[in-house]
Amino acid sequence: MKQEPNRASSAFTLVEVIIVIFVVLVLAALILPFFARTKPPSRLPPCHQHLKEIGIAYVSWAEDDRDLEPSQQTVAEGGWADYLTNADQGAICWTNYAIMAGDIDGGSKMLICPEDNRQPALSLTNKFSNTNVSYFVGVSASMANMSQPQSILGGDRNLGPGAVPAAGYGYSPNSGAGNDVAVPINSSNGPVSWTLRTNGPKSTYSGGNMLFGDMHVEWTTTDSLSQQSLPNTPPTTNWPSGHFPATPSIRLVFP
Repeated sequence: MKQEPNRASSAFTLVEVIIVIFVVLVLAALILPFFARTKPPSRLPPCHQHLKEIGIAYVSWAEDDRDLEPSQQTVAEGGWADYLTNADQGAICWTNYAIMAGDIDGGSKMLICPEDNRQPALSLTNKFSNTNVSYFVGVSASMANMSQPQSILGGDRNLGPGAVPAAGYGYSPNSGAGNDVAVPINSSNGPVSWTLRTNGPKSTYSGGNMLFGDMHVEWTTTDSLSQQSLPNTPPTTNWPSGHFPATPSIRLVFP
């Protein structure tokens, strides 16, 4: 007669179950912090989403303006291109967004990254200034017919010069005076880096969101910005007279 196996001997004992649970908890404690460090901070999506809404506003505005952004349209046609024939136009960076006021769904709140220390204006038409804006403007980007999908149309204002992330907002002064900057597309000609500020003063994660000519928004680190985004960006060619940079660069206007 065939003998039945001893089922009791093949089952886990209570001690063995406790040991397995303990090992799983220890492994989870070791592995989970690693994944938390290697992904962007969970607080980023609002800034990312706001830039997406700004991208939609660009598309909506351009539909009535021959696929041109406000920075490429003349003042007579409702843009601010006339001002950009001069250098140092950072002080009126806010103009770019005021022009699109009717196309920005969500109003002035969309122009502030929730992690920025700036506050939204009461409206986009009354007492509105650089101090109510969190995003720089790539004034030479092109979205016409998707001819330059990698051109940089905008991004978080916490971008600055140098290879080491700074603690402040980089090119964007706290005073709201603005800045009109030539950023080399080759990092060896003048490195730039994301500062730590947009993610909070105690953050150790340096990065920022970028809005591109094909309307996609991408989170970039300093390395990916210098090694991928900038080298693939078409250089600005319509510089103001007497201000053509020595190296191929793009023109970014900071609030």
